[in-house]
Amino acid sequence: MSAPGHLVFDSDDLERTEEFLSSSYAPMRIGSGGDKAGARITRVASDSVSADKLDLHFDMSYDVNPLGRICLCDIEAGTIEDHQVAGWTESAAFAPGDLFSFAPPDRPYSGRICHARYSITMLDPAVLTRVAGVEKPVELLDHNPVSAASAQHLRAAITYVRDQVLAAPDIAEHPLLLSTATQHLAAAVLGAFPTTALAERAGTDLDAHPQALRRAIAFIEAHPDRDLTATDLAQAAGVSARAVQLAFRRHLDTTPMAYLRRVRLDHARAELRAAAPADTTVTQVAARWGYTRPSAFTAHYRAAYGELPSHTLQEVIPAPR
Repeated sequence: MSAPGHLVFDSDDLERTEEFLSSSYAPMRIGSGGDKAGARITRVASDSVSADKLDLHFDMSYDVNPLGRICLCDIEAGTIEDHQVAGWTESAAFAPGDLFSFAPPDRPYSGRICHARYSITMLDPAVLTRVAGVEKPVELLDHNPVSAASAQHLRAAITYVRDQVLAAPDIAEHPLLLSTATQHLAAAVLGAFPTTALAERAGTDLDAHPQALRRAIAFIEAHPDRDLTATDLAQAAGVSARAVQLAFRRHLDTTPMAYLRRVRLDHARAELRAAAPADTTVTQVAARWGYTRPSAFTAHYRAAYGELPSHTLQEVIPAPR
C-alpha cells in the first residue's frame, strides 16, 4: 500500500472542475446554469480508501461512468436530486443527514447536486469481499443503510479513518494501522447495508436476509412501546424467529431484543432530557419504557450513554438564541 495522499482543489471554473472530478473519480460530464462553478475539494487517500470533503457553490448536473469502487456519500448541506443508477428503475433524492451509497461499482449513474456540502468515501470492493470472507464480489443491494443505528456506526468509522488515520502526517510509517482501519471501515459497510454476502447460504441462513432485517427494524421503531417478542418480529419480517435472530446477528452484530432495548433507551433519554426534575422521576420514565427494575435501567443507560439517567434529567439545555 502506497503512502496516503493529501490534495486540495479550489476553483470557480466549470471546465477545470469537470477535469478534476473526472481524474479523481471516473470520467464524467457536469453542467451548471452559469459559467461560474465555485468548488472546493479536499482529499486524503491510500490505495484502498479515499475520503473527500466537497463544497459546491452551484447546482451541478452529473453523468458519471462506473467508479469501480464502493462510493459512500454523507450530506451536510444542500441536496442531491434525480439520482438514477443504470438498471435501477427508481430515482432517488437525498438531503442533509443522509448517508448513502451512490451506485454499484460497475454501474454508471446520473443526477443533480444542488449547492451541496458533503463528504465522499470510496473503498476498494476487494477489501469488502475479503472482510466478508466470501469468494464472489460483495454487492450493496440498496442506496440506504438498514437502520439509523447502523448508519451512525458507519459514519463514526468513516470519521475515524478520514480524520485519525488517513490525515495523520506519519501514517505512511504505519501500514498495519492503515490496513486495519480500512478493514474496520469495510466491516462497518457490511453491517450497514443489505449485501449479497450471504447469497450462497441456504435454508434459515438465506431467510436471514437484509430485507427481513429492515422489516423487523421498521416494526420495532414503529412500536417501541409495545410488549414485543421475537415471534412478533418474525411475523412482521415474514420469516422465522430463528432467521430474525440470525439477521440481527450477522448484519448488526446484536440481537433483536438488544436492538429493541436500545431503541427504548433512546426514547427514554429523549424524555428525560425534555422533562422537568420536579415533574418526573427516573423510575417513572424507566417503567414507561419497560423496565420494572430501576437498577437495570440505570445500568443499561450508563453503558449506552456514559452517564446516569438522573444526570440527564437534571441537565439544563440552553434555550436557542
